[in-house]
Amino acid sequence: MQYRRLGNSGLKVSELSLGSWLTYGGAIDDKQSEAIIDKAYELGINLFDTANVYHNGEAERVMGRALSKYPRDSYVLATKVCVPMGDGPNDRGLSRKHIREQCDASLQRLGVDYIDLYQCHRYDTDTPLEETLCALDDLIKQGKVLYTGVSMWKAEQLLDAVYMAKALRLHPIISNQPQYHMFRRGIEKEIVPLSAREGIGQIVFSPLAQGILTGKYKPGMPFPSDSRAADPEQNGAIFQLMKDEQLGKVEALKPIAERNELSVAQLALTWILRLDNVASCIIGASRPEQVEENARASGVKLSETDLLEIEAILQA
Repeated sequence: MQYRRLGNSGLKVSELSLGSWLTYGGAIDDKQSEAIIDKAYELGINLFDTANVYHNGEAERVMGRALSKYPRDSYVLATKVCVPMGDGPNDRGLSRKHIREQCDASLQRLGVDYIDLYQCHRYDTDTPLEETLCALDDLIKQGKVLYTGVSMWKAEQLLDAVYMAKALRLHPIISNQPQYHMFRRGIEKEIVPLSAREGIGQIVFSPLAQGILTGKYKPGMPFPSDSRAADPEQNGAIFQLMKDEQLGKVEALKPIAERNELSVAQLALTWILRLDNVASCIIGASRPEQVEENARASGVKLSETDLLEIEAILQA
């Protein structure tokens, strides 16, 4: 496993990280979840990402219990705040009150004294940005949080946060968590150049396009019975990508993967890691074997010829 600096910080994170969206505390039982987390740790993955809202806190509990057997300084624990956690008017957003209370709740569920990376899950238009940034800075000063980041913020929102943190002399945001894969490349135009300039690293989620880029779905063929697409509780986002045009492009990528001795999934992950501004790709898994296969993408370099051929396929 290879490691990269997260933004301009001194924090090193593994090129592949393990996420918990749709899995731990819900679709997968605790024993299987722990086996997956153990395999990731064994393979050198040191970044584990979750959120307070994932299965209403259960994902945090499962991940915290699984990691508790390992030295606290050997892994990087990331979670998030913003999405509603209740029906009350202050049970959501990025107000000082909600951030403080949810940070304490996450620490309790995770069973740790501090969170390595605390991320704003979305942007909150109802709370002044200054209030949010100052609340995050307070958590760092209190030792509850080491670094802060955001998820799914627009370029102008990121830039506002950078300038305001500098003006107020606050600890800077070091990461952004966007969705990014071969079929969703919106961050390349503005987010990546801005982030590279301002010292913000990308931790991308859904790098395999909800499983489309594994190559297991074929144009005109039924879904495999053990796939996420066949599970009505998990397949909502998949159908937006499940089009013959995209599936045909995945088929066209297979020869490139084969000549590099990679699976299509490994190729898709390696392609993302061509960007220096990407610090880590968050993978999901329902079996330890999936983590082991995906982890082989770390450290692989594609040739310029490969990259040009991939680009031609994606743009066709």
